[in-house]
Amino acid sequence: MPVKDASKVDEEARASWFSHKSETAKPYYYQVYLADHDINAELAPSDRAAAFRFTFPESETSGIVIDAYDKGSYIKVIPEENAVVGYTTRNSGGVPENFRNWFVVKFDKPLESFTVYDGKSVVMVQDGKSMVQSDEVEGNHAVAVVKFRTQRDEQVNVIAASSFISEAQAYTNLKEVEGKSFDAVKDEAEALWNDVLGRIKVSGGTLDQYRTFYSCLYRSVLFPRKFYEIDESGKILHYSPYNGEVREGYLYTDTGFWDTFRALFPLLNLVYPSINEEIQQGLANVARENEFLPEWASPGHRDCMVGNNSASVVADAYMKGLISDSDMDTLYSAIVYGTEHVHPQVRSTGRLGHEHYNTLGYVPYNVGVNENVARTL
Repeated sequence: MPVKDASKVDEEARASWFSHKSETAKPYYYQVYLADHDINAELAPSDRAAAFRFTFPESETSGIVIDAYDKGSYIKVIPEENAVVGYTTRNSGGVPENFRNWFVVKFDKPLESFTVYDGKSVVMVQDGKSMVQSDEVEGNHAVAVVKFRTQRDEQVNVIAASSFISEAQAYTNLKEVEGKSFDAVKDEAEALWNDVLGRIKVSGGTLDQYRTFYSCLYRSVLFPRKFYEIDESGKILHYSPYNGEVREGYLYTDTGFWDTFRALFPLLNLVYPSINEEIQQGLANVARENEFLPEWASPGHRDCMVGNNSASVVADAYMKGLISDSDMDTLYSAIVYGTEHVHPQVRSTGRLGHEHYNTLGYVPYNVGVNENVARTL
């Protein structure tokens, strides 16, 4: 986050008032005026990276705060690269013990000084006059603040990327935006979104109806999210939240089939079949990595909602010719396995009460299985 006073580090101190009247939100571009800092912040995305453009006021104490979050994080400042690298382990579940979200952030303005914190405790200060301990910290809450002087309306460009695989892969992902101007990244993102949303053309309505339709279509294609990355040689890789390993192949996540099997996946099959082909390859990879298909992936198995709706998602894609025979063998085996087993940690994955359903055709109310009617259905 950009600040005009680099001493304002923690999230409450650096918070800023803003108004939606001074905000622009599009699929390919976001802009907001941070009133407390007198800074205009802009963002344009690629798949795994982003470009930022911050327009600063005149200030001797300008800076940018990189917050790696609490509950376990690491951060390092690399002045010779005008860069900050690190990782966060912050998560809300559905990940193995070795989960890391690596990141790299680079600036086009030389760093005059920086401070590294663990929470609110200063671990290191480098200002040309004093240096304490180290330029990196691994602790509960790693934060770095890079500092510089700015003239009024001076623009500072920042690029950032993340990876669930490694720091080196984060640098590879950064190449999606590296060497490009902010406007070039923005224009590329706009062209991609025009292609995605332009797959459906509507006519005969009002402007407000068009806005409603395309806003809904935009939200429909936000999930599932790509969880795969592309290495230096062009190989498709993913960190598996199901076994903690780095594997080859596609993986998508962040979707609950309980919500999406009725309408979203049929929409993907009809309008974006190449994407759902990748999603199905990812589901086959999930089956290879843990035997079960996910019912709610975020990013791995989550104990949320009931039912075997993954079977509907696979069946529809197969009937539309989007699954290879080899992947279908894997997926079908996983579907059958899920009718006879329940995940040992996540009771909504597989079929809780399968012993009763598979013999009686229903789950009784008095066998200690909650939501027995929903599970039967």
